[in-house]
Amino acid sequence: MVLPAPARPGRRLAAALVVTVGTAVASTGLSAAAVNSPALHQAPAAIQAAGASLPFTIVEAESAATNGSKIGPSYTQGSLATEASNRQAVTLSGGQYVEFTAPGTTNAINVAYSVPDGRTGTLSVYVNGQKLSQSLAVTAKYSYVDTGWIAGSRTHKLYDHARLQLGQTVNAGAKIKLQVDGENTAGPYTIDDVEFEQVAGPAGQPGGSISITDRGADPNGNNDSTGAIQQAIDAARGSGGVVWIPAGRFRVGGTINPDGVTIRGAGRWHSTLLSQHLIDRPNGGGNVKLYDFAVIGEVTERNDSSPDNFVNGSLGPNSVVSGLWLQHLKVGLWLTGNNDNLVVENNRFYDMTADGLNLNGTAYNVQVRNNFLRNQGDDALAMWSLHAANRNSTFANNTIVQPNLANGIAIYGGTDLTVRDNLISDTNALGGGIAISNQSFGSPFYPLAGTIDVSGNTLIRTGAMNPNWGQNHPHGAIRVDAYDTQINAAVRLTNNRLVASPWSAYQFVDGGGAGRRVQNVTVDGGSIEGVGTFAFQAETAGAASVSNVVASNVGRAGVYNCAYPSGTFSLSRGAGNSGWDSTWSGCNWVEPGTGSTTPPAGNLAAGRPVTATSSVQTYVAGNTVDGNANSYWESASNSWPQSLTVDLGGNQNIKRLVLKLPPSSAWATRTQTIEVLGSTTGSSYNQLAGAAGRVFNPGSGNAATITLPSAVNTRYVRLTFTGNTGWPAGQLSEYEVYSS
Repeated sequence: MVLPAPARPGRRLAAALVVTVGTAVASTGLSAAAVNSPALHQAPAAIQAAGASLPFTIVEAESAATNGSKIGPSYTQGSLATEASNRQAVTLSGGQYVEFTAPGTTNAINVAYSVPDGRTGTLSVYVNGQKLSQSLAVTAKYSYVDTGWIAGSRTHKLYDHARLQLGQTVNAGAKIKLQVDGENTAGPYTIDDVEFEQVAGPAGQPGGSISITDRGADPNGNNDSTGAIQQAIDAARGSGGVVWIPAGRFRVGGTINPDGVTIRGAGRWHSTLLSQHLIDRPNGGGNVKLYDFAVIGEVTERNDSSPDNFVNGSLGPNSVVSGLWLQHLKVGLWLTGNNDNLVVENNRFYDMTADGLNLNGTAYNVQVRNNFLRNQGDDALAMWSLHAANRNSTFANNTIVQPNLANGIAIYGGTDLTVRDNLISDTNALGGGIAISNQSFGSPFYPLAGTIDVSGNTLIRTGAMNPNWGQNHPHGAIRVDAYDTQINAAVRLTNNRLVASPWSAYQFVDGGGAGRRVQNVTVDGGSIEGVGTFAFQAETAGAASVSNVVASNVGRAGVYNCAYPSGTFSLSRGAGNSGWDSTWSGCNWVEPGTGSTTPPAGNLAAGRPVTATSSVQTYVAGNTVDGNANSYWESASNSWPQSLTVDLGGNQNIKRLVLKLPPSSAWATRTQTIEVLGSTTGSSYNQLAGAAGRVFNPGSGNAATITLPSAVNTRYVRLTFTGNTGWPAGQLSEYEVYSS
């Protein structure tokens, strides 16, 4: 939510700096590998790591074979590279292609792309050299959203998504090519990445359910099916049954009342409701269960006076939204009224012009978990305590990619809230990765209270410029903001991993510029792995204690402490801190330490394309660069050698590798024989470190560090495994590469 422009003067004034040493917060006593353990956060057994468990694998276009032009990386607001995942993409013109290697069994793809404003057309698709009869439909109609009424924003949401079932199943290693042929005239085409998925066939109708087609719904989308769907709902409500949406495309021009029923589809790739305003109820009756279908709208602009949302208002208590595909809406779920005990899980949100989900006050015990949100036009996930406080609610294990305006996750007021084990990457203008804020946006507003728990999250390349704040001012990856009211809640920031933050990692600020206090903040554990400016950026009065935070590759200084307009911020250093000892001497914002808006790299392999000579089941190569120490890669058994290769995206100076296995007592100590190779081209490799036994001991973090004799400039880094005393295969959970 970025509606008003902050009342922040453009000039920063110096103030007293207080840094207290020795006021220790008790150490957790955990190893670096153990801090992301689910047991630490008391998560349900089904939720064990940062980010969502996804049914697809993403492959970046810049890591695929291409004769097109690679763009990025960039952090310039409103550019194609900046709005791409990983800040890079590939642009194709006539005759050019990008060819992907399928990472697993695949029969469907979902392509993130951009074409110039005003253009609509197709893009050819080839499988193993054979051109498909069906092409990928592309359009710019849902992109180029202009939010000029939001101060500081520019035309944004430059990408869109198009999905396609291939009509065949291919195995891992198959070649899937996107090519600009003569009939493809919408270009130039910019391809960001592709999701590769094995989609199950349509589910069968549940026994005793009422099909909407039996009430006259049109599966071809020629006639409006609103009335037929409501008739099926009314009949099911009387019998306590289930409404069935078979495979098809159903046009729904009106709204429905789903109180007290279960609506189930044949699968989100098969059952589609063409609607941008399906449920609009200020006080839903509750017990609504929505499963396994898609809702795809036609929203091409952001109009906050129009309820262009899948759910606008309340489903009522004890409701469930699961397994849905939501796309081309203003907001997926704009939730007001009574939504107590609501569960929103296992859904996919794409290409909204505003928020993905906004819990807009009054809700108790809402669980939003294991969702994938991509290319949202405002906060991807938000809790906003307007009219009443959101209470005891949780955002957990969600994956958020490239929100192109505002924050990945934002908490605006509320009581006893949790943001846990989420994975957020590549935020854009006017926001950061996670915002904990008392910005009200309206009244009556209920400020932060109780305990706000932000723990176990992984944030990659998050934080962005906000041109509303003075003369361009940056947001940190995690921001605690006393915008309209001082922070009185206990804010606990625990074991979060911040990777390649473009500007600061942690920011304590009053965005209204009045110097309201940010206080009762505890930062304990976690890491800062590359930050462009400061590990901690304090810009208002208040206090925080910091313990067990390990920083590396800090761009300017460990601490920037300049309370505005007056007062002091006391930063108490407890035990276990390292890598952020220095303090910036001035009180003017500075460019990142690299001299540009590109941050220091930190872990150079984080989120990068990675391939393996083999893998088994779901233990794929991508698990080694996802920031989640609990997921892992495993090669085929009893077949040596096996290799794992990461593409750093360009030549980098590397010095040190950190290799990890899951931090679990179930993993007995083992020695793996590993050689390190490097290449600037991806074809010819040189040995960087000879084959040697690398010991992985759970008692010391289950990690092995390989330090090269001297720094080596290389792009591709390959590990070759030739033995494992603990299992007859190569195994790795995290593959980290550092320049120092």
